[in-house]
Amino acid sequence: MSQSTLIFATHNAHKLEEVKAMLSATNVDLISLSELGYNQDIAETGDTLLKNASIKSQTIYKAKGQSVFADDSGLEVMALDMAPGVHTARYAGEAKDNQANMRKLLQALEKKTYRTARFRTVISLIWKGEEHFFEGIVNGKIAHREAGAGGFGYDPVFIPYGYDETFATLPLEVKNGISHRYRAICQMQKFIELQLS
Repeated sequence: MSQSTLIFATHNAHKLEEVKAMLSATNVDLISLSELGYNQDIAETGDTLLKNASIKSQTIYKAKGQSVFADDSGLEVMALDMAPGVHTARYAGEAKDNQANMRKLLQALEKKTYRTARFRTVISLIWKGEEHFFEGIVNGKIAHREAGAGGFGYDPVFIPYGYDETFATLPLEVKNGISHRYRAICQMQKFIELQLS
């Protein structure tokens, strides 16, 4: 692998597609765990997004010895004391069922008028053996019902500030241009470009 090859520590095809689109203007070749043939589960045992991202990137770096990054994202709802947070994917149980997660969230907010929320992404990048962290946040609110078929996770119930539609309704290029992951990736991209220049 050349130094411009970067492992993305994910099996999530939706995430990979989003991030490849974001990094398309750079000379970084992004490869996923599936493309590497790495199929072991990585236990996300951290109690923060940062710790989980670090666990994933450190695990793959130790296994492959190549530059790698991992992200962990969470939905933080102010009226629910920042839940689901680090438990975002497993909010309704270990099955990681998006529909069940959204149902539980909407039920928890049923009698709440204050629906402010944010998506937050933390990236752990291990570049030439050194770990670096980047963070991206997008603020918004939780809708009263699901809308849209695009995106994944909680996208059908999250309305970013400045828009009247959920992430799942917005065109992918619009979502990619404002998302928490995009904002974190932009910071990482600038760092990598400096290293490669």
